[in-house]
Amino acid sequence: MVKFFKINLKTFAKPPGTLIHVDEDHETTQELEELKIKIVNYNEERFEEKDLEDLQLKKLDLDKSLVTWVKIDGKFDPNNLMNIGVQFDLHPLLLEDILDPGQRPKMDDYGNYFSINLKMIDFNPEKKEVSIEPVSIILGENYVLSFQEKQNELFNTILTRIRTSKGRIRKRGGDYLAYALMDIIVDNYFFILENFAEKIEDLETELVMKPTRETLQEIHTLKRDLIILRKSIWPLREVLSSLQRRESQLIKDETIFFLRDIYDHTIQIIDTVESFRDMVSGMLDIYLSSISNRMNEIMKVLTIVATIFIPLTFIVGLYGMNFHFMPELGWIWGYPIIIIIMLIVSLVMVIYFKRKNWL
Repeated sequence: MVKFFKINLKTFAKPPGTLIHVDEDHETTQELEELKIKIVNYNEERFEEKDLEDLQLKKLDLDKSLVTWVKIDGKFDPNNLMNIGVQFDLHPLLLEDILDPGQRPKMDDYGNYFSINLKMIDFNPEKKEVSIEPVSIILGENYVLSFQEKQNELFNTILTRIRTSKGRIRKRGGDYLAYALMDIIVDNYFFILENFAEKIEDLETELVMKPTRETLQEIHTLKRDLIILRKSIWPLREVLSSLQRRESQLIKDETIFFLRDIYDHTIQIIDTVESFRDMVSGMLDIYLSSISNRMNEIMKVLTIVATIFIPLTFIVGLYGMNFHFMPELGWIWGYPIIIIIMLIVSLVMVIYFKRKNWL
């Protein structure tokens, strides 16, 4: 289960644009060295790729005939991020949003570049947990910057397509690259939803067969994960809608059609998440009804047993008074006769309950 809210309280009462990492107190030099910067330059005929070994991003001379993708993975401290911001003339508030893990998906237009904040969702099949990673994409003229803290393999699919020159990505500009990055994030949501569907199906079977307290806990965990999933996906609709309406030279007309396709996928994902939430809410009602039915069955059996013993208790109590003038006390076969009468009474009551379908 993922943490519901991630708030960077370290920026409280600080000037706007203050760069403070939310995990800065726990960072070590070894963790900071995990930062990887890959620079990819390409067009239809050319392809160049290089990794920066140090953490200082060197001055880039952007070739307008090439699309430049600066792929930044790993944990970056504010100094490195500020250095990147200086190289590409990024707004301080944008850099602050990149360091904020609780930032909701949004799109900001800074004139000569766009900033797009998304949530990359991953599912661990072993732990059956959902993890959410913020991803920032900056689209400028002939360049794209992507920021993600975890070393995720999702963007490597796009990198492979560029290397092998498969599809139309090498023939398009930076706006298509930004679209491709957003598209693979959204497509990954379908994989996450498939795992949620399997989990819901297993829980429904368990509810029908034999629900337990662990089942209730799993339902609450699943409901919480769906709320977080909805919180991460719902604003994406607004982001894509804003990108489609923008009249900017950074986004070409032919790319608008591809953005509409992502928008349609996002609507489909949101509808699926809402359906899952309704199903999980219904599962809670089913669980409570199932537990109530089981309790009713138990109470019914106990009530029938108690009802059978009521006349038997009366007979035993009657002959337990030991009065001197009770004629049955002097009978030789008095005790066996009373036992037989008690058995007959019990048998008659059981037959009666079965005919009434109470047993």
